[in-house]
Amino acid sequence: MSYMALYRKFRPQTFDEVKGQDHIVTALRNQVKAERLGHAYLFTGTRGTGKTSVAKILAKAVNCRNPINGSPCNDCDLCKKINDGSSMNVFEIDAASNNGVQNIRDIIEEVTYAPTEGRYKVYIIDEVHMLSAGAFAALLKTLEEPPAYVMFILATTDVHKIPITILSRCQRYDFHRISIETITQRLQELMTAEGVTAEEKALRYVAKAGDGSMRDSLSLLDQCIAFYMGEDLTYDKVLKVLGAVDQEIFSSMLRTVLAGDVSGAVSRLEDMVIQGRDLYQFVVDFTWYLRNLMLVKSDTDMEDVLDVSGENMEKLREEAGMIDDGALMRYIRIFSELSNQIRYSSQKRVLIEIALIKLCRPQMEQDYGSLIQRVEQMEDALSRGSFSAAGAAPAIQEKPPEQKKIPEVLQEDVEKLCRNWTKIRAGAAGALRQALAAAHPTVEKNGEMLLVYDEPQGSKSIQSSLLEDEGIMEDLQDLIEEQIGVRVPVRIKVNRSAVPGSTLYESAIEHFSRTADIDIEIEDEEDF
Repeated sequence: MSYMALYRKFRPQTFDEVKGQDHIVTALRNQVKAERLGHAYLFTGTRGTGKTSVAKILAKAVNCRNPINGSPCNDCDLCKKINDGSSMNVFEIDAASNNGVQNIRDIIEEVTYAPTEGRYKVYIIDEVHMLSAGAFAALLKTLEEPPAYVMFILATTDVHKIPITILSRCQRYDFHRISIETITQRLQELMTAEGVTAEEKALRYVAKAGDGSMRDSLSLLDQCIAFYMGEDLTYDKVLKVLGAVDQEIFSSMLRTVLAGDVSGAVSRLEDMVIQGRDLYQFVVDFTWYLRNLMLVKSDTDMEDVLDVSGENMEKLREEAGMIDDGALMRYIRIFSELSNQIRYSSQKRVLIEIALIKLCRPQMEQDYGSLIQRVEQMEDALSRGSFSAAGAAPAIQEKPPEQKKIPEVLQEDVEKLCRNWTKIRAGAAGALRQALAAAHPTVEKNGEMLLVYDEPQGSKSIQSSLLEDEGIMEDLQDLIEEQIGVRVPVRIKVNRSAVPGSTLYESAIEHFSRTADIDIEIEDEEDF
């Protein structure tokens, strides 16, 4: 016998087996018991929440010879015929492929004949919103005054597309998304029935990935079991199959961002790419992680709202105390915008790298939120006895750093470097590769290597800003030494017609200077 997917094998057969829709099950069961049945029902809700399953159960219940507490017995001949699809009383129609006027006319002709067995002829029209305007018009009269032995059950995921004239003639039932707890419990029951050992944490993650859909959750679970056939299903195995990212990765990424470590953030993204993680899923999950941090900062009593373990809750509280509200809101905004851009992009990795650099370098943005974060970094640096006008969060310095001795480099070495620039740029990776994409190498009269960036007035590009990071500049010099055998000092020059930066930024710096009683000069990049 061929294998049957879990969502088909364990489709609910009675009202008692339907999970997460108690408000609907109770109403329908009571109608069956009291024989107060409607002639038209509309089931609406997101995919995989049980609309079609409940429709079939209701069709069996109204025709069952021996109903049990309003549910079908599944033992009588009528129930068995409906289950195996041979009943002449129940018709399931896919409106996506049968959406014309003629299809509805065929139904109208059929309803004139009474059922040969059982009490009701039931028409289940799935994805009813796909019917054409003419088909809806043809259905309207029959739906308004059908024969006493006819019942219509319309199912849809897009109820707003259904004409109001149809809606007003149906009893409407809204199917809710199923909770993670309910799905997890159901998955555990099915795993016991299948004889598969699975960690509760693993099943809970599958339930969460199902996004309120029981069918989606069962399909994902089927996929995980198939990949690790005959093995116990663990949390780590589920993460590998679904291309998901663990909570530890989010925590590590956040701490790297808070430290302003661009190289570290890009390196962690590189690790996820090598491991085959789904980058879009990372963006979505990291946005939710930041959202959880915001909720923890808003209220300490969030255990019932957040779907995390006690251990992860303690870590969230710790990390929530490490970041201020303004910066966290800025992070959420950047990643929310990224989730809209990345879904259909062919350059997902590049977009994520740019977003991570924005998180690490608020000076790259000119909006109010990033400006506030930069001023707060300056205040924090001043309170700790260290200050850097560059805008990045400085490290505490107990003594002035030792000046690196610049090695003597012959002009012909630099000229050789310029001739081989295409090869050197091709050998770069990650953030360094992006930084070099718009650079033009030249040789100064004193033999120095100069990377020139052409940028418009009043803006600061990501590429030129990347090389402000000492780690990325160090990577460039290592790459140069590897290619030509000589370590060459590199200087950056930005060509523009005026000093970059906004009036808002300069005003904030001047205000900070007066408040802190410290002289700050804004350097003109044209003087490089």
